[in-house]
Amino acid sequence: MQDQNQQAYDRGTSIFSPDGRLYQVEYAREAIKRGTASVGVRTADGVVLAADRQVRSPLVEEQSIEKLHRVDDHIAVASAGHVADARQLVDFAREQAQVNKLRYDEPIGVESLAKEVTDYIQRYTQSGGVRPFGVALAIGGVDPDGTPKLFETDPSGTPYEWKATAIGGNREALQGFLEDEYRAEMDLDSGISLALETIAQGEDDEAVDPAAAEVTVVDTETHRVRSLDPEEIASHLDELDGGEADE
Repeated sequence: MQDQNQQAYDRGTSIFSPDGRLYQVEYAREAIKRGTASVGVRTADGVVLAADRQVRSPLVEEQSIEKLHRVDDHIAVASAGHVADARQLVDFAREQAQVNKLRYDEPIGVESLAKEVTDYIQRYTQSGGVRPFGVALAIGGVDPDGTPKLFETDPSGTPYEWKATAIGGNREALQGFLEDEYRAEMDLDSGISLALETIAQGEDDEAVDPAAAEVTVVDTETHRVRSLDPEEIASHLDELDGGEADE
């Protein structure tokens, strides 16, 4: 009987079950867990976003797998979940950033953009004929006043601000690692190392491939999004391996 009741309530996106649940939103969260992990770390010097592309075939072009996206000169996004859904939300975020620039002649704030995106996501939880977005985003950047910010979006349309967060598969373990290792006083290089070390926790004891990892930073000095090349990523990974060997 309970299964029949659940089936009756999970067929409609906008129908609450008697215990106050939106099953389609919960299913969207499950879809995110099937995605590869992405990590965001906020430091005093800027924000770091890192992702593992996990190329599943040697025939796939690595650069065609997009996990990190530039939204504006000072804001970037990491995604976990359905890639097509992520692209839709990234395109919407870019559009909102440009609208703000044209309307107010200034860059959009990170929090303002996060709320614009989550308001858009929320509409898909209360309309017929649509489904929630099966993707989570980590939105990181530097505000016009130089303040680094990091937000996460949820399929329910709720924005959360974080000092450091993990989205995607194995989130609970990665989040626990961040809670143990994060330090408020760390600099940008330390943030990059922490993000890569966190990604490595989900690799089942395998080393992170520098060619498969992506790292983007937004620093408070330039207020610009910059992607690290594989050589820079490899250098940080070598430092991590050296530190573990010394221990």
